[in-house]
Amino acid sequence: MGARQVGKTTLLKQFMQEQTNEVLYLNCDEAMTVSQLTNRNMRQLQLLVGTAKIIVIDEAQKVDNIGLTLKMIVDNFPDIQVIATGSSAFELRNRLNEPLTGRKYEYRLFPISTNEIYKTGNFLDVQRLLESRLIYGSYPDILTHGTEAHELLNFLTDSYLYKDILVSDNLRKPELLDKLLKALAFQVGSEVSYNELSQMIGSDAKTVERYIELLEKCFIIFRLNGLSRNLRNELKKAKKIYFYDNGVRNAVIQQFAPLEMRNDVGALWENFFISERIKFNHYRQYYCNIYFWRTKSQQEIDYIEESNGTFDVFEMKWNPKNANATIPSSFLKTYSVSNTAIVTPENYLDYLL
Repeated sequence: MGARQVGKTTLLKQFMQEQTNEVLYLNCDEAMTVSQLTNRNMRQLQLLVGTAKIIVIDEAQKVDNIGLTLKMIVDNFPDIQVIATGSSAFELRNRLNEPLTGRKYEYRLFPISTNEIYKTGNFLDVQRLLESRLIYGSYPDILTHGTEAHELLNFLTDSYLYKDILVSDNLRKPELLDKLLKALAFQVGSEVSYNELSQMIGSDAKTVERYIELLEKCFIIFRLNGLSRNLRNELKKAKKIYFYDNGVRNAVIQQFAPLEMRNDVGALWENFFISERIKFNHYRQYYCNIYFWRTKSQQEIDYIEESNGTFDVFEMKWNPKNANATIPSSFLKTYSVSNTAIVTPENYLDYLL
């Protein structure tokens, strides 16, 4: 699963080229394919499967109750490997979870990660692309067609990225979605309030919460909750919202100015590093809870990972001159901290490679 245009189909086609067994590729953008997979007639499924040993179902969320069809294939063709992709997590998961509970593996694909750029290129490539990725992001098309990045990002955000949300029967006001995304883009790195957001876009808090949940499930944004365990003055219900890709965030507000002309470089750096760290952890199968931390007296930590009762703490500073910043002593005294890091452009690769 992953956002549209992150390369799921490209990855599948490369995988299929490397197989020695017969592969059946089913593209659910085609009406006939959807019809065949919706009609759960055992004889027709046998004819469809044929002699294939691997079945690849692309954009599987477009098939009504796809989980039941996959269950029939898995139950009746035990020697067949099934791979299904989807760009819309809320559709795909809702249609898979019950029929295939305990019988599937889930994988996430993100925009290109720092580690992938390093492994397919070199250290200089990573450094050379940093400013571009802070502004234009890391979608495959953007990285491979850098001179057209602005135009491609506008096309991506206008035509593809929100398609799964806009076709939802429960979303009737796309203009509210546009207003909400802009409000979130301007508040990257700051705490958000659903009540304040609802007033800004002219809606109610419940609608804001629903739209944010849909944007999360489509891999456009993610939430960080405030960590609150012990201290009385910790903010217990605080939350921040980030974008999985800097380019998408900047396209929402149409801000592609060079870094030296911007007043939001700190927010861009924070968004970039946290999203890259999430990719890094996911691909190495390191599972942890993630938070930020702030007190009523304005003590703050940008990003925290918790695993097995211990905490790794990260503070992001775009200017290397601020690398001597300190982690609040009250946090260090209260929590079991394994590692602390002040992350700047000079050392960020230590935490992403």
